[in-house]
Amino acid sequence: MRPKFEYGESVRVIRNIRNDGTYPGKDTGKLLIRSGSVGFIRDVGTFLQDQLIYTVDFIESGVMVGCREQELQYKTERWVSTRFEFQEKVTPTRPLGLQGKVIANPGDEGEIEKVLRYYKAGPAYHVRFGERTLLVSESVLEFIHPENIEEC
Repeated sequence: MRPKFEYGESVRVIRNIRNDGTYPGKDTGKLLIRSGSVGFIRDVGTFLQDQLIYTVDFIESGVMVGCREQELQYKTERWVSTRFEFQEKVTPTRPLGLQGKVIANPGDEGEIEKVLRYYKAGPAYHVRFGERTLLVSESVLEFIHPENIEEC
């Protein structure tokens, strides 16, 4: 098992990092680092002898966390920022339909199931509304409870 990233390299985290209960002083589930944040590799170790864990220092936010290789990319790799992330609650800004039938109206709660950063028309999402999952452009979504948006 050879590490992809080396000490001192600049990396970007590609998903939100939340406290899994191992980060002291923060509640479990609390957002530690938002996707797209850039940090530096401080150390490389292993977990259960089959997973590489990188200690990443996010200097600007004063947080140092362990990340798996699949949660990181080189800072220089292409990156498209998105407004929403996996599992966030959203609502459409206009009625959304499929084959002439309205599936979701403004005010209906949906949950982001997948982030499509590199979608040809700009960021888009698979959003679950009740029993249906729709492909929805970022431009027609907003947070359902903007007052609950977490800041790092």
